[in-house]
Amino acid sequence: MHKETQTIVTLAENSTNGVAGMDFKPVENSPKEAMDAAVENSVNELATNSVNDDNSYFEDGSAVLLVEDRLFKIHKLPFARRSIFFDSLFSLPRGTIEQEGQDEHPILCGPLLGDTCPVVREYVIKSPLDCVPGPPVPSFITGNIKELFDEYGWKYHHNIMEKYGSVMKVKGLLGERLLYLFDPKALHHILVKDQYIYEEAPAFIASNKLIFGEGLLSTLGEQHRKQRKMLNPVFSIAHMREMSMPPPLVDSSLHSTHGSSSAPIFYEVTSRLQKSILEQVKNAPQEIDILHWMTRTALELIGQSGMGYSFDSLKNEAGSEDSHSYSRSVKRFSGLLSGPKAFILANYIFPITNEFKFPKFKRWIVDRLPSSFVRELRDIVDVMHETAVDICKTKQRAIADSNGDDGKKDIISILMRANASAAEEDRLSDEEVFGQVASLTFAAMDTTSSALSRILCLLAEHPQVQEKLREELITAKRENGGEELDYDRLVSLPYLDAVCRETLRVYPPLTTAIRIARKDMVLPLSKPLKTTAGTEVTDLVVPNGTTILLSVLGANTNPEMWGDDSFEWKPERWLSPLPEKVGEAHMPGIYSNLMTFLGGSRACIGFKFSQLEMKVVLSILLTSFKFEHSDKQILWKMSGIAAPIVEGQDVTRPSLPMVISRVKL
Repeated sequence: MHKETQTIVTLAENSTNGVAGMDFKPVENSPKEAMDAAVENSVNELATNSVNDDNSYFEDGSAVLLVEDRLFKIHKLPFARRSIFFDSLFSLPRGTIEQEGQDEHPILCGPLLGDTCPVVREYVIKSPLDCVPGPPVPSFITGNIKELFDEYGWKYHHNIMEKYGSVMKVKGLLGERLLYLFDPKALHHILVKDQYIYEEAPAFIASNKLIFGEGLLSTLGEQHRKQRKMLNPVFSIAHMREMSMPPPLVDSSLHSTHGSSSAPIFYEVTSRLQKSILEQVKNAPQEIDILHWMTRTALELIGQSGMGYSFDSLKNEAGSEDSHSYSRSVKRFSGLLSGPKAFILANYIFPITNEFKFPKFKRWIVDRLPSSFVRELRDIVDVMHETAVDICKTKQRAIADSNGDDGKKDIISILMRANASAAEEDRLSDEEVFGQVASLTFAAMDTTSSALSRILCLLAEHPQVQEKLREELITAKRENGGEELDYDRLVSLPYLDAVCRETLRVYPPLTTAIRIARKDMVLPLSKPLKTTAGTEVTDLVVPNGTTILLSVLGANTNPEMWGDDSFEWKPERWLSPLPEKVGEAHMPGIYSNLMTFLGGSRACIGFKFSQLEMKVVLSILLTSFKFEHSDKQILWKMSGIAAPIVEGQDVTRPSLPMVISRVKL
């Protein structure tokens, strides 16, 4: 017996509680008798029901699977859903069904096993994706998942991109066919032209809804468009200019504001960061965890500018960084969301829980999952939700007490005032407003702190680049009368811009995005793809339900666009015209021909906010301090949001120790 077939037989014979939504057991009758009975009892159902939906099961919700002269009855449990996981429960050697049952019972063995049980489809029914080349599959159970979502999978991704190019097939759990691509034309169709067909994965939306509530990260279609329309004005360039106006007074020895409570948010918060670091290094260079400070700063910036709320004083005092439960929770939350464990939890466990429509029952299920990881995540989500509700209700009272205008200019206050005056059909519910707090905090904090830490790490590796950038910033401030730079002067600095762009190109904080095809589609390609049969095709038929991994890393470092040095970090490349092929590729990204912030209606709404934060923080830190590597070995994890880890330490607790000293001007 084939080893994969033996696996199915063994699982079926020993199944007592079902496997991932399917309960399947041997049928007591002989295969021949049971097969005849199944055909007789189900032929009418098969003739009248669509084979592409859940109704194509028999009246009792079951199906029949023939394996090596053994017959197994498959019964779909109530909480089962059609997804990556449930589409991949069984595997059969190609031809088993055809040889042993197709001729005698074509109705049962063809439509039923091929379409009703999409799991079997992966091995029994041919797919248009079978012709797409891809890397070897190391495991029948996990496919390529472990390698694709490995904490330190940078080398694996570089290797498969180099060998298989911009379009390849990889395998998911138990044989599911996935597409992995970064072809420019394909990306344009997925993210822009056909963006409402290639949607976020249902598992992604379901998980985010449980964690963040009804915010931007958790909605689709018209609901998502309505929320984005309401939020767009607060992320405009005009609003960014207002938040980043320099303070009126500057102490030339500390480069920070004094006594100006009206100082715009970005400079006011960053000056507190500068003072705290200065206190530690004023007498001698010190080893400091810069990721710790970048994360604290990013949280305080989104807290102040996003919610008008201070989470962190940014003082260098024991316990000051953890004085607020929200601060502790959101930082710990970031460390947990990476690696295969988090991927499986978010994609396969949370979505099942979300199927239950009663909140109390959902909570009952989560409370009883036998995982310390889940319990910690539950407690974190509780704090995030309670804080979001408290902040929003406080703001609602302030707006009501001020007759609709409390004068606050943070994102949530502006959103609430706009929401109150919006037409009924455009208005967001309270739950949608609450959901924006957690969604925006997570999106703004982790990615920006990751990018800033990566820049400082790279500047330590390339001291000549650090010195050149410092000189540009000092000169610009000197020409500005010694004052900090306003928005327009700051964003116009060419070398600062080049360093930021190149870092986000080579080291995007989020390396992969996922989409699901909602129906059968033809996906055009930028160049012919050589199939496994040796022929060339210029487009692919993508079956309904196909999961597509969009490689942001691959799109940003494609040698065919960026040249042979595409994987090298070279800020100078942005000071000259980019290769013609970069422009000709027409990448659909919203930023600098890059996919770092994605494109289309689900592109990062706060990318201008992130850019501004990076440049303000760098302009103050680099004119005050010098950054060097410590003697600790640093590894950058790839899964989830890219983050630095000290080799040998807990991967869920990122850190980046650096030696920091004062710059003497």
